[in-house]
Amino acid sequence: MTNPRLLLLGTALITIAALPGKPEAAETLTRFEAASGNTELVIASVTDLDFMRPLISAFQQQNPGISVSYIEDTSNSLDATVSKACSDRTFFADLVISSSIAQQVRLVNGGCAREIGSPVLADLPDWAQWRGELMGLTYEPAVIVYNSAEFAAEGPPLSRFDLIDMMRQSDKLSGRIATYDIEESGVGYLFAFQDSTEASTWGRLIEGFGRNNVATFCCSSEVIDRVADGRALIGYNVLGSYALSRAEKDPRIGVVLPSDYTLVLARAGYIPREARAANAARAFLELALSPAGRAILDGETRLLTPLSGPGALPGLTDNKEPALRPIPLSPALLVSLDRAKRARFLSQWRKSVTPPSP
Repeated sequence: MTNPRLLLLGTALITIAALPGKPEAAETLTRFEAASGNTELVIASVTDLDFMRPLISAFQQQNPGISVSYIEDTSNSLDATVSKACSDRTFFADLVISSSIAQQVRLVNGGCAREIGSPVLADLPDWAQWRGELMGLTYEPAVIVYNSAEFAAEGPPLSRFDLIDMMRQSDKLSGRIATYDIEESGVGYLFAFQDSTEASTWGRLIEGFGRNNVATFCCSSEVIDRVADGRALIGYNVLGSYALSRAEKDPRIGVVLPSDYTLVLARAGYIPREARAANAARAFLELALSPAGRAILDGETRLLTPLSGPGALPGLTDNKEPALRPIPLSPALLVSLDRAKRARFLSQWRKSVTPPSP
C-alpha cells in the first residue's frame, strides 16, 4: 500500500492516498480555493507553509480567479519527484521552489524548465538567476543559532574559529551541538560542501563535531526547537530566515552571522517545461519581487529578497561586519552533485562526525 499524503483544506486535515505512479513521499498538499474562476496554480516547494502563506494570500488578492495548491516536501524527495516528472514528460507542478539550489540548477540545465520571460529578471543581480529560467527569490544567510541563557555570561561563538576553540577547550558543547543531516537534507549538504571549499576551518570543524557528538536533523526547525529548549546549545548552518523569524518571537534563541564568512542562499524557483499554468506561475514569481512581495518577504517571514540584500539584515550581535558570500546560481554548483565527489565527501563526513567507538 502506498504511503498516505495529507491534504489540508482550510483548517481541516484529510488523509488521501498517494497519486498513482508517484514515488512514495512524506508530503503535504494544501489547497487555497479561488474566489471565482477555475484556473489552478500548483506550487511544489520545500518551504514551510507558514512562510509561504502570506505570499499566497497576496497572490490570490491580485488574482481572485486562481486557486493555489501548495505541495510541501523535503528537498531530496521533491527533487526525486520533479526529476521523474521531467524524465517522463508528465505534469507535476507549475512552479518548483527549493532551497536546494544545486538540484535546481541541475534540473534547469537538464532541460526541465521553460524560460520565465519576465522583465523582473533584469532587476536581479547576476548571481541570483540562471539562463532566464531559474530565479532567486530570497536572501537567506546560513547562521549560528545559540541558546541565549547558556551564553548570557561569556557570549556565543561569533565565528567558526570561536566555535572550534570552544569545542576544544571545554565539554560544554558535548552532545549539545545540532546541525543538518547532510545525507538527507539538500540544503544541509549544499552548505556543508560550500564550507569545505570556502575555508581552511572545515577539517577542524567536523573533527570538533565528531569529538562533541553532534546531533543531525532533517530541517532547520528541528535544530531551532532543540536550541530553544536547551537540548542543544548551538545550531550550526541554520537557515537564517527560519532562525530570525523564531528569534524575534522567542527570547531563548540568539542568532549570529559568522564574522569569518556568512554563506547566503537564494531560494530559487523555476517553471517546469510541462507546466499547465505557466502564466500564473510567472505572475507569482513577479509578485515575490514586487514591492508588495518584498514587503512580505522582508517582513515577518525574514526570507528577504536578493533585491533587498544585506541592507535588510538586522544587527544581530556586536561582532564585526559579517563577510556575506552569496552562493551563485550557476553550473559551478553541479560539482557538489557529481556522484564520485559526493560519495567521497559523505564518506569524510561520516568518518569525522560519527567516528567508530573505541
